[in-house]
Amino acid sequence: MKLSVCIITLNEEANIARTLASVRFANEIIVVDSGSTDRTVEIAREHGAQVFIEPWAGFAAQKNSAIDKCTGDWILSLDADEELSTELQAQIRALLPSQHFCEAYCIPRRNLFFGRWIKYGGFYPDRKLRLFKRGAARFEPRPVHETMTLSGCATDLNCDIIHHAYPTLESYIEHMNLYSTLGAEIAFTNGQISRSLPAFLTNVVLRPTATFVWNYFFRLGFLDGREGLLLHLYHCTYVGWKYAKAWQLGLGRGLREQRDRLGGKHE
Repeated sequence: MKLSVCIITLNEEANIARTLASVRFANEIIVVDSGSTDRTVEIAREHGAQVFIEPWAGFAAQKNSAIDKCTGDWILSLDADEELSTELQAQIRALLPSQHFCEAYCIPRRNLFFGRWIKYGGFYPDRKLRLFKRGAARFEPRPVHETMTLSGCATDLNCDIIHHAYPTLESYIEHMNLYSTLGAEIAFTNGQISRSLPAFLTNVVLRPTATFVWNYFFRLGFLDGREGLLLHLYHCTYVGWKYAKAWQLGLGRGLREQRDRLGGKHE
């Protein structure tokens, strides 16, 4: 069975070599870059990847574009800051030549925060559908936290993808600022936001607080030490940001509607 690996990139020179080294056994590596200004493209080509440069179209669309360029019987979709553990490399190499009763495999993901493996608080095993037969799965069109739709069945592998998620606090804050903006757009589009004061307090104050209490205490996030405390504190802040930004979008729409009504009266 031929295996294709697909990755999307933008200024990933700090990560891409590590990722590509972990999939050197693949028959084909596809990288879709959206305009890197660092050495990402050069490093990818040095590792034998086929590189395509395309304008940014959103996470799901960009990943689907990479999938469409794969020619293998099986496709492994990775993020540029992920790598296959040695155990997972061996498991996939042994798995592909065998008989398959499902069209896809979900793989546990080991998230690292400040270099520490976060084992509790809902962050592990964090299974993701990443290995699938060509034509069996695609990413759903949504702005962030994209998931895959699958035609067929899936089963689990037991070895990890290692996710070098946030090596610094600055990188975490930068990502959460972006993701909260995209998440706010989803919440706003789905009509989940009310401009009333009780709804505002629920979404911006109570939801983040409940998220922290649930993940840090009931899901044992405190067992991950200082890194776990920081992660859960900033994660609940992200939740507050998301709903505050969604409220801001609704406020902007309300002001526009008010201006339109006033404009109509003047006419």
